[in-house]
Amino acid sequence: MPDTDRRPLLLTNARLVDPASATEQKGGVLIEGGIIRDLGPGLVASAVSDETHVHDCHGAVVAPGLVDLRVHVGEPGAEDRETLRTLSQAAAAGGVTTVVTMPDTDPAVDEPAIVDFVLRRARATASIRVHPAAALTKGLAGKEMTEIGLLLEAGAVAFTDATRSVMNAQVLRRALGYGSMFNALVMQHLEEPTLVGEGVVSEGEFASRMGLPGVPREAETIVLERDMRLVRMTGGRYHASVVTCPDSLDVLARAKAAGLPVTAGTSINHLSLNENDIGEYRTFLKLAPPLRTEDERLALVAALADGLIDVIVSDHNPQDVEAKRQPFVECANGAVGVETMLAAGLRLVHSGHVSLTRLLNAMSTRPAELIGVPGGRLERGAPGDVIVFDPDMPWVVDAEKLHSRCRNTPFDEARMSGKVLMTIVAGRVVYEAG
Repeated sequence: MPDTDRRPLLLTNARLVDPASATEQKGGVLIEGGIIRDLGPGLVASAVSDETHVHDCHGAVVAPGLVDLRVHVGEPGAEDRETLRTLSQAAAAGGVTTVVTMPDTDPAVDEPAIVDFVLRRARATASIRVHPAAALTKGLAGKEMTEIGLLLEAGAVAFTDATRSVMNAQVLRRALGYGSMFNALVMQHLEEPTLVGEGVVSEGEFASRMGLPGVPREAETIVLERDMRLVRMTGGRYHASVVTCPDSLDVLARAKAAGLPVTAGTSINHLSLNENDIGEYRTFLKLAPPLRTEDERLALVAALADGLIDVIVSDHNPQDVEAKRQPFVECANGAVGVETMLAAGLRLVHSGHVSLTRLLNAMSTRPAELIGVPGGRLERGAPGDVIVFDPDMPWVVDAEKLHSRCRNTPFDEARMSGKVLMTIVAGRVVYEAG
């Protein structure tokens, strides 16, 4: 990340929202030396020195920058899909100030030297904070766990095999047990590959009507149920990366009630879209896990509102035209989303299903806590990672204007209410809407 701009910055005339304390107030925020020095109703232009840059927010929301725990990037190995530089540009435009990158690159992030490479490249080219997740098993092959202690020392913040579930129970047991010695976070993808088979959409009436092979929901819940027993055996910290169906929510609720160190996320796609949005075989909505029914989407929203689901991720997964413009069964999984995550999430606020503070907590405070970084809070002494957005500003998503190298957004031409106006990282403005 570029060096911090040491010039003080005052954001005034703002609606200050702190998701950590679930409080709101009107006032200003003073950022100096890369941290929040002061905030509150008394902070106006006349209260600061002449050298301070003052920005009038005109009543817009000022909140902590978003923290996205699941972002795929092409660098190293597939820079044509996404580089750390283009990823950071897209993230900043979406109000995301911190990302956790997945290890499914080429080579996979399974050695300390590769973690160091990602961190050095991010410092040189990215405008936001980048934290690599390391592979849980060597080569993402699911057979032998990586050197968790050494990878943590190198700078990894979590361990996952990205879009692959670790199906060898003994390997996962050892990883959870060994990881517990370091308080390491294990993030598991929930898809039993032999049950997924050739499936491309959620099994049920929609799949039958479309003539597409379906994925049973048990492909998700079987993995989660087994893993909960391994967590109970080992005491290791476990995070279900993307839960998508009510049966998984039941498993998760029981595990949390039993006091297991378990958390869960879901993607903004599964909170905002359902299987009917696939329409006439729209390949940009081919995801893994697949989109579910509207009733299941609403169950996820309710679980988010009551805190059962801890975090929201973009599951940003850029795919080029050749990978997506194929028959639905044959095209690659994944959609870009880091730039539209907040706007799509604000739909849940405008509909009355989720409060603004709860949404922002799941997008900033809680994910920061899980990876142990000091973000997600609007308070004195917190990092100067702040976003300014108008939650009611209307706009239409234009895929050609997105900052990612790939354009595979499921929200192309969607009408949104809520626009990021400014993104600040460590006191430095890294994005400002034109």
